[in-house]
Amino acid sequence: MTETTRREIMMALAATGLWPAAALAQTGSGTPRKRGAAASSTPALGKPESFSWEVLQQRAAALARAPYRAPAKVAAAEAIDYDAVGSISYKPERTLAGGIRLFPLGRYAPTPVAIHVVERGQARAVDFAADLFKTESGHHAALGIAGFRAVSSDGKSDWMAFIGASYFRTAGSQDQYGLSARGIAIDTGIDGKEEFPAFTAFWIEATGAQSYTVYALLDGPSVTGAYRFVCRYTDGTDGGVVQDVSSTITLRKDVARLGIAPATSMFWYGEGNRAAAIDWRPEIHDSDGLAMATGAGERIWRPLANPATPTLDSFQDDNPRGFGLIQRDRAFDHYQDDGAFYDRRANLWIEPQGDWGKGAVTLYAFPTASETVDNVAAFWVPAAPATAGKTMQFDYRLTWSSRDPSVAQPAHAVENWRGSAGRPGAEPTPGARKVVVDFVGATLAGLDRSSGVTVQADVSRGRVLASAAYPVVGQPNRWRVTLDVAPERGVLADVRLFLKRGGQSLSETVLTQVG
Repeated sequence: MTETTRREIMMALAATGLWPAAALAQTGSGTPRKRGAAASSTPALGKPESFSWEVLQQRAAALARAPYRAPAKVAAAEAIDYDAVGSISYKPERTLAGGIRLFPLGRYAPTPVAIHVVERGQARAVDFAADLFKTESGHHAALGIAGFRAVSSDGKSDWMAFIGASYFRTAGSQDQYGLSARGIAIDTGIDGKEEFPAFTAFWIEATGAQSYTVYALLDGPSVTGAYRFVCRYTDGTDGGVVQDVSSTITLRKDVARLGIAPATSMFWYGEGNRAAAIDWRPEIHDSDGLAMATGAGERIWRPLANPATPTLDSFQDDNPRGFGLIQRDRAFDHYQDDGAFYDRRANLWIEPQGDWGKGAVTLYAFPTASETVDNVAAFWVPAAPATAGKTMQFDYRLTWSSRDPSVAQPAHAVENWRGSAGRPGAEPTPGARKVVVDFVGATLAGLDRSSGVTVQADVSRGRVLASAAYPVVGQPNRWRVTLDVAPERGVLADVRLFLKRGGQSLSETVLTQVG
């Protein structure tokens, strides 16, 4: 698929942020319809049909045996641009299933999806009608349903949204959308081959206050799939959204790079790579690192970067315990953004359930000069070939929160910088760069310069010229590592480092690149 297609999806996701404010401005508090309210306020629903997870899996398998047929776009949606789509809001009195509201079609989400409400094993389709939406005077009327969102109990915000191909996201625990997930990634990072399969139909079942089971049918040129998302929202800073995902996918074609449990984020620049900065804000990113908990128990942190050219890194593993894109830096004054609030962006941690076997956590990134482009993707690639006709099952848990689930007992990296190699104040060492990483954690408590703490640093495609590890003065349980690294000519050096004391590791392992 083209980057134009990727941009359309990203714009559709970005537009989801328009609806809460628009709905408030037009309808006041926006309190969801209470059970027992007048029947005339509910959308028209189709004839009830028996529905279950097993039925959906059977439907997806049957679909895989038929030739792919791309869903038709609504041509008139092209006229509803990013700003115009914000003038169309779903009427609060038409709220479904205790808290579900619908998104209208627009230029960046022009393909209708089917929405069903499930109660007691019976599914009923929502019949689209333009009067489900309120439109500002002089603007386009709604043309169809592009997706849905789950609103908060007071109706003033939302905490989950599905719109655009197989993309979805949640507002985490601080009411702030950021990175996204998607059902599957097909050939991501392979020039001219990437596909964006789409959720074409949803079945939504309310299971309690602020909790839903969402079923979705996936269809694309190379794959079909059945998905079940058991979603629950918990208030409070330590809360957030948890989604237990079950997926069954069947391949129509061979797939060179099959991405399971993909997460997509944006990294423009941070404290360690401000060379890309043209904006006054000190940092701009939705996530600042890829965290991994390997099957062997090692904790790994890979700081994100905005590369000069597309990059793809694979981290081999066997039955990973978890991985995810994390926003560790949560200090407002590090961003100074009182509109986008990058300090509030959710972390997304993926925990495989069951035996995932051998494969690799894969990190793909491409250059960006804007915060409107999601240029980072992380996903699991199974080692087994993804061949036509194969059916595969993957279960996993997604945790969206401000808490960092990747932080365990070992000290973890909290800052990373780059600079000129050599002694401060002296002439820089030619052909070399300085890497600085700060660690914080309980394993460093009570340790000082006489405690025998050192840094283990290994470099490929380069060499270490100097290294040091020492406690930061006045900062309890905080240690700093400095490395002067000379990369080989014309390439990036891969650096692997961690703190140790004797034969004992004291920190997670940091993987980074220097060039």
